[in-house]
Amino acid sequence: MANFPSHDLESAPEGSKPLLEKSQAAFGRLPGLHKVMAESPQHLEGYQVLHSLFMQTDFDNDEKTVVWQTINVENECHYCVPAHTGIAKMMKVSDEITEALRNETPLPSAKLEALRTFTLQMMETRGNPTESQLQAFFDAGYSHRAVLDVVLGLAQKTMSNYVNHMAKTPVDEVMRGFLWERKVGEPA
Repeated sequence: MANFPSHDLESAPEGSKPLLEKSQAAFGRLPGLHKVMAESPQHLEGYQVLHSLFMQTDFDNDEKTVVWQTINVENECHYCVPAHTGIAKMMKVSDEITEALRNETPLPSAKLEALRTFTLQMMETRGNPTESQLQAFFDAGYSHRAVLDVVLGLAQKTMSNYVNHMAKTPVDEVMRGFLWERKVGEPA
């Protein structure tokens, strides 16, 4: 596997420098993922824009975490699962929700479980859920907007998960306490 560049504010392409400055201001550091994405200013900007838009959805912090971590776990992203564990803590998401997502065990509410199930169905069907799957999502209390917002979350996480797989992005020091591996015998 080719070694992907990991940029800082000095080595980044000119178009990425203001984007990395934005990341530095937001996180107080440069996340490893952003350093790798900086090789393509358009990719890093696209990721930042999608993240900002996903944060503006009607999903509450628990629901945002369910969408993100469901995708991260299903894609077995060694970087994003720990990162979003730390982010969930900052967003005041309960450890019960976080551990259920990381361990693929039942979530504490039927509505959150329906969100996880639908997110997985969207991944498994490549955006072609059945009418009964859509109806079950609606019956759980979600709207057509929520369907579209799940797709938005999928777009954002596909960018980060795939980059981390190829680049083997090292987990940031501040997130190493949340390292994760899928349990042996669990679904892939």
